[in-house]
Amino acid sequence: MIRDQLLPKIDEFMRSHLCNWDNKVIDIQEKTKEMAFLSSLKQIAGIESGSITQTFMSEFFKLVLGTLSLPINLPSTNYNRGCQARKNIISMLRQLIEERRASKEIQHDMLGLLLNGDENRHKLTDEQIMDQIITILYSGYETVSTTSMMAVKYLCDHPRVLEELRNEHLAIRERKRPEDPIDWNDFKSLCFTRAVINETSRLATIVNGVLRKTTQDMELNGYVIPQGWRIYVYTREINYDPRLYPEPFSFNPWRWLDKSLETQNYNFIFGGGSRQCPGKELGVAEISTFLHYFVTRYRWEEVGGEKLMKFPRVEAPNGLHLRVSTY
Repeated sequence: MIRDQLLPKIDEFMRSHLCNWDNKVIDIQEKTKEMAFLSSLKQIAGIESGSITQTFMSEFFKLVLGTLSLPINLPSTNYNRGCQARKNIISMLRQLIEERRASKEIQHDMLGLLLNGDENRHKLTDEQIMDQIITILYSGYETVSTTSMMAVKYLCDHPRVLEELRNEHLAIRERKRPEDPIDWNDFKSLCFTRAVINETSRLATIVNGVLRKTTQDMELNGYVIPQGWRIYVYTREINYDPRLYPEPFSFNPWRWLDKSLETQNYNFIFGGGSRQCPGKELGVAEISTFLHYFVTRYRWEEVGGEKLMKFPRVEAPNGLHLRVSTY
């Protein structure tokens, strides 16, 4: 599905989203938030940028903030705004579903697949479809946007890495006409780009841990964890363990060129075990395509010297501003 349907849509969106940034000061945190949300919305429901997307995006950001707030449901609290935002989102999605059914036009996006569930054994109700859409949007939004922002930050701080990455992408553009999109073979050839994404995800840990439940008694370092206990694996500390990653606080994408590192049983960047992130390759494709057009079109430098937070979540509280010029 990524190869034939989603990658062409991602490429088309990134070309449009990253145009006209030259000779401007931009907040890359806001730009990547918009990028991650609007790209996902286009893939899920085929919605192009417009008034409805801006309204949807505003409500979605309130929902995200509400889920990260104390559950105090009083007027003017972030939690209360998040609850109201979810109601507004449900209303917009319900209207979208009704319009899609009324048109009787079959569209090959995620919403189309969910609506055409009559062919499947398990037909979803409208409420389940709307929950699925919100879940998919929420699951991929912050990971893609924040990883993209931090990749730009690390590339700015490490010119040698930027040069290597840019050369990889310029080699692709040299084989193509300006209007030609990235195809599947191009995406699979981006070995160093994938290494940059993995190293960014390791250093700027966005998902701090994974939840699991023991299905039987198990022993770990001399301690017995009883069956049925819930376990929180704190992946942030694993990502900084010098026994696993030499010089763990150094940004070194080259370490990931050893293909075995991605398959090690201590690598939890995209989860672990039988429940790895189902959107892993889609997220990597989005970030790779974003970086492709960003580094081949632009140069940039930081302005403002804003500080970054990495705990409890990775963010730039006052934004991360860049002065962008044509490459």
